[in-house]
Amino acid sequence: MVGTDDLLNARILIVDDQDTNVMLLEQILSGAGYRAVTSTTDPHAVCALHRDNDYDLILLDLQMPGMDGFKVMEGLKAIEADGYLPVLVITAQPGHKLRALQAGARDFISKPFDLLELRTRIHNMLEVRLLYRQLEQYSRALESLALHDALTGLPNRRLLFDRLELAIAHAHRNKSSIAVLYLDLDGFKQINDTLGHDAGDALLAMVANRLVSAVRQEDTVARLSGDEFVIALWEMNHTDHAGTLAAKLILALAQPYRIQGGDVSVTASIGVALYSPHGETAETLMKRADTALYEAKRKGRNGYCFAASLPERAMAHA
Repeated sequence: MVGTDDLLNARILIVDDQDTNVMLLEQILSGAGYRAVTSTTDPHAVCALHRDNDYDLILLDLQMPGMDGFKVMEGLKAIEADGYLPVLVITAQPGHKLRALQAGARDFISKPFDLLELRTRIHNMLEVRLLYRQLEQYSRALESLALHDALTGLPNRRLLFDRLELAIAHAHRNKSSIAVLYLDLDGFKQINDTLGHDAGDALLAMVANRLVSAVRQEDTVARLSGDEFVIALWEMNHTDHAGTLAAKLILALAQPYRIQGGDVSVTASIGVALYSPHGETAETLMKRADTALYEAKRKGRNGYCFAASLPERAMAHA
């Protein structure tokens, strides 16, 4: 819902080439309690002002020398990606009503205007505009929830596969390499059982932060479920980078975690798969990295293992 403060703090721009008209509208809006009102008598400045301030409502006079309101709306359409123009047209020529609405204006009022009608139309337009913004924010939040893990904020499986497929296409085009590191924590269930799920959640959030800090900005750290994480390494200069990073991660994750006033220690096991020696699709690379993870655990945990030639390339780090 749109609250009173939201409405009164809405950003409003008055556009009229006559100073007397601008002053009158400013007085009306100020008297109604609106706090963020600006104005201009230069129609050429409107697009730049809107680009910088993203107004919730533009009160636009149609008849202005040099650049009329219709041309202003054409310019505004290039700024508003979704095509929504927050424009309330004010003019002394009612015959322009249909043309103004066809040009993208949301509403129309004729001069001389009725004070109550003007206030009501401004209030209604702002309410719709702010509800529209809230809906956009809600949709973005839902989309983010659909693509990210609620606990850690990391990408989830769906977003991971999208980014993996993009990375594979890039690697194929540039004849380069990428890597998938499949990781889980050794003995995480014991921590949950002894300290409780709140402690376990805190630990997972700390692990996520350490993983993100250890990789490049272009790489992806995702949480699949429980204590399972996957790191997708974007274009690598050398495949040895994957092993070097795996060893670095194991050391970083083995450092104590401060939880519930005490130090908690945990280790990690990692399986590594490379594009394209170990697979050429996201699904195949994930499966091969998962298999390598279990091999790393079989070898004693707290280590990493490559998908190819598992017995020879398995490495443990005590």
